[in-house]
Amino acid sequence: MSAATRIPRGRQFFANPGPTNIPDSILKAVAHVSVDFNDPAFLKVYDDAVAGVKRILRTQHDVFLYTGSGHAAWEAALVNLFSAGDELLVIETGYFSESWAKMAQDFGLKIRTLAADWRRGADFAALRAMLAADTGHAIKAICAVQNETATGMELPLPEVRAALQATNHPALLLVDTISSLGSMEFRMDDWGVDVAVGGSQKGLMLPTGMSFTGASPKALAAHAASTLPKSYLNWTHMLTRRHKSFIGTVPTSLFYGLQESVRLLEEEGLDQVFARHARLAEAVRRCVRHWSGNNGPQLFCLSPDRYSNSVTAVMMPEGHDGDALRRIALQVFNVSLGGGLGPLGGKVFRIGHLGDLNEPMILGTLATVEAAMRVAGVPHAPGGVNAAVEYLADAARS
Repeated sequence: MSAATRIPRGRQFFANPGPTNIPDSILKAVAHVSVDFNDPAFLKVYDDAVAGVKRILRTQHDVFLYTGSGHAAWEAALVNLFSAGDELLVIETGYFSESWAKMAQDFGLKIRTLAADWRRGADFAALRAMLAADTGHAIKAICAVQNETATGMELPLPEVRAALQATNHPALLLVDTISSLGSMEFRMDDWGVDVAVGGSQKGLMLPTGMSFTGASPKALAAHAASTLPKSYLNWTHMLTRRHKSFIGTVPTSLFYGLQESVRLLEEEGLDQVFARHARLAEAVRRCVRHWSGNNGPQLFCLSPDRYSNSVTAVMMPEGHDGDALRRIALQVFNVSLGGGLGPLGGKVFRIGHLGDLNEPMILGTLATVEAAMRVAGVPHAPGGVNAAVEYLADAARS
């Protein structure tokens, strides 16, 4: 039997940047019998879980929840805030910022884009200039992706808020936290975020299928004036319900899982959660930097101050296919890696390091990627895993 036709055994190393590994205790919590979503016992679980989401968002504001992926929460933000012809400014970060802009255009909204190099990130001086030039305040909102999953790059949100304040611009600030919440620091209220978009399947370590938006009072005021069609996602309708979310049946089982997710995050402590993600991310980056010798793969992000702590995008050497490498990793070694999205298809592979993850899981993934590169004939400097081991050992001693 050839290596490519082996029947895999053991647990798959899932190193995709989303969905992510689900802890056993969450799987058990989600496997709850059906209950009436208006039953007082469930309502307590519901309220506890929503209060926990607010603590993770670091907000006192309203949170609306939906049965749907993060894209549903994007749509909810757009239809609840705007009217046809409104202008939005999208900060270009990569595939997902472009997708958000495309969705807005589908609803008849006008898009201005702050263009950016996908490998270096947005220029905040250019952002301030665009806002200052908008003297008539035609721009109703800025759409920002805190962590661009496609490129492995973070957008510093305090700098976006600072640009709004420096220009005294009244635009709303909408932020996609889908691949950052519960993995990287996010402070909705302190950073002046008007709408925070999140999903269940990444840092919250839940199955895919639930998403949410936190909404500030300023956002709710904009909602009152919005005229885009909405029904299932309508915040006004949701506010009349006991759950203040979900037009229709509530996905009860996910709330037992969400309650456990919040418990796990707060048991570890959010600061410790963020430190763990930063530590594991740096181990991955040190490994990739070592591999880059001998004209090997390189970190896609070229701005060290914007490295993502939840996903690393790795750029393949010229003439080598990232998807072919991923197939070997999966079919031969049972390790699942993320692929390149949009124009990065085949040019990069992505290592997710977020959610329920520890050092052995990261080291196993990196060792397997190095083995897969040898099988695929991808040039690299051998021994990248040792660079990660040395860093993690030093971190454990400090």
